[in-house]
Amino acid sequence: RRGLFYGKAVWTMQGYQIHHPEVQWLADGETPHLSAQLHPVYPTVKGLGQTRWHDLIRRALAHALPQLPADDPLTAMGYCPLPAALTTLHQPDESTAPDALLERNHPARRRLIIEELIAHQLSIQNARQRLREQRATALPAEPPLLREFRAALPYTLTAAQSRVCAEIAADLAQATPMLRLVQGDVGSGKTVVALSACLQAIAAGQQAVFMVPTELLAEQHAANIRRLLGALPVRVAVLTSKMPAADKRACLQAIADGSADLVIGTHAVFQEQVRYARLALVVIDEQHRFGVHQRLQLQDKTAPGVSVHQLVLTATPIPRTLAMSHYGELDCSIIDALPAGRQPIQTSVVSNQKRDAVIARVGENCRAGRQAYWVCPLIEESDTLECENAEATAAQLQMMLPDIRVALLHGRMTNEQRQATMNAFVAGEAQLLVATTVIEVGVDVANATLMIIENAERFGLAQLHQLRGRVGRGSAQSYCLLMYQPPLGETAQRRLRIMRETTDGFRIAEEDL
Repeated sequence: RRGLFYGKAVWTMQGYQIHHPEVQWLADGETPHLSAQLHPVYPTVKGLGQTRWHDLIRRALAHALPQLPADDPLTAMGYCPLPAALTTLHQPDESTAPDALLERNHPARRRLIIEELIAHQLSIQNARQRLREQRATALPAEPPLLREFRAALPYTLTAAQSRVCAEIAADLAQATPMLRLVQGDVGSGKTVVALSACLQAIAAGQQAVFMVPTELLAEQHAANIRRLLGALPVRVAVLTSKMPAADKRACLQAIADGSADLVIGTHAVFQEQVRYARLALVVIDEQHRFGVHQRLQLQDKTAPGVSVHQLVLTATPIPRTLAMSHYGELDCSIIDALPAGRQPIQTSVVSNQKRDAVIARVGENCRAGRQAYWVCPLIEESDTLECENAEATAAQLQMMLPDIRVALLHGRMTNEQRQATMNAFVAGEAQLLVATTVIEVGVDVANATLMIIENAERFGLAQLHQLRGRVGRGSAQSYCLLMYQPPLGETAQRRLRIMRETTDGFRIAEEDL
């Protein structure tokens, strides 16, 4: 039998071989049709091979191209016409240089890139318009409950915190829904700002939700917020997807009958079975984990035609150009000052070959009455390997530092185990916390003054900045040691150099961009 065989040809001692080829069998005497085109290679899944891809693309182009105008505003601005761009990329003729098509500045690729960017912007504008057409509950500014809360704080808000609180309060007092993004570097005091907004809603007889990305963070935020509230008459509920069934039923009932004023939890707070008595404000912490269209789903939790106010917090500073393109539907506030008494974290870059000296430094730090973190390497291929590595590291450090109490935290522990570990570390019962990146956001222990990040070259800049921000949360001088496995590539060298030179999250974000 004769056929056309498609696949990657590899030279072997027996000649060229194609493993698992796609085959198009030819009938007796049939002449194969070989087009004078290059054939793009598409990503395949089971049941969708290259032959099927090419047939679908050919039919899609035959349907779409006659309907596309050859001239449009982008073409008039000098961009490649859209029909030509699609044809060039999906049906390039044999004279086209394949390498040129892969370049981002190829005219056909540039046209599709600008099409996607415009579509994204229109999508954001449409989402913003839909939200702005809703009405929201107006929440009076500066209620007595909020004044009482601020008076009881053991510190004075920074000028930046006060400015952002005022911007939020003014938004909440309007009958149109607030859509505000608060950017604040790690340790800048975003939680107190967000809690002030929640109290403005609660004082008006409404409910507020504080949504965080992980269950560990939900528990930590709840403990921190209860401590900040003190004796104030605010009823706090915690809702996560993995809580015991009886506790969950009681929590859902409290949310539905309005006896829970402030609900803290993961995305579980917006599951279908959760019904709110009078939801007015949603705070979303760590924005990069939730998108604009997810936030639109929040409208399902209020009365028809009534929208919730939305406050989005991020500790990952976003360059202004990126903020406008990604979060164009949000007004923006920036907390650009750290609380008084905070000292900049001193960062050093150390080879893994000096591991013993680093361990000795950890011991000295802990014996001086301070606490430390040891973050284990990121292993993207396997969550299991990452956790096993953390367990082995904790065992080794405990053996080398027998007088130091070592605790372990990783993503495969149960909620109860993780919470018990964090409680022990917060209480000072453990001096060294060995962890995976589960401590990336939200962990707040003022007595922790030393951060060790192993194989720091495997982490991105934003992640390194987040991890480093777990220390430096008190008045004592804090340190971060970035360990690396030599030799370092050029990109990794530049990344670690930036971390050593600055603690300014906005500069780090610009470099990351």
